[in-house]
Amino acid sequence: MKLHNLERPNIKTGKKRLGKGHGTGFGKTAGKGHKGQKSRSGGNIPAWFEGGQMPLQRRIPKRGFTNIFKKQIRVVNLVDLQELEGTKYDIKKLEELNLIRKPNANEIAPVKVLARGSEIFDRKIVIKANAFSKVAKELIEKQGGTAEVI
Repeated sequence: MKLHNLERPNIKTGKKRLGKGHGTGFGKTAGKGHKGQKSRSGGNIPAWFEGGQMPLQRRIPKRGFTNIFKKQIRVVNLVDLQELEGTKYDIKKLEELNLIRKPNANEIAPVKVLARGSEIFDRKIVIKANAFSKVAKELIEKQGGTAEVI
């Protein structure tokens, strides 16, 4: 048998039997040392605790703010309507086609049509929405369609 072929003998070590007398090596304090928070039952310290030092999340300055009056708007671009079949669209149909998400029960989210993809838009459509960008409305009407605000 060579040194690089040595295998470890199959030794099963039993589990630590804590607090079963000083002959075990884990008697008396049961491997927990003397006194202190970590020796007590249930005495665990959270991972983010910094020993009484001012915690990181309180040392770092707060930045920015969230506007609680922000209006949520669901957006449809003309480029999305270019590939679709059909000529009449309203909010319900746009939701069915998954172009805009369905609002929650307590949410009022108006639908606005924007002019992204205006350079390739060349269809006559009739669309009803809550708002239109100036360029989108002009482009729809230029192609012979109608943009109706509801």
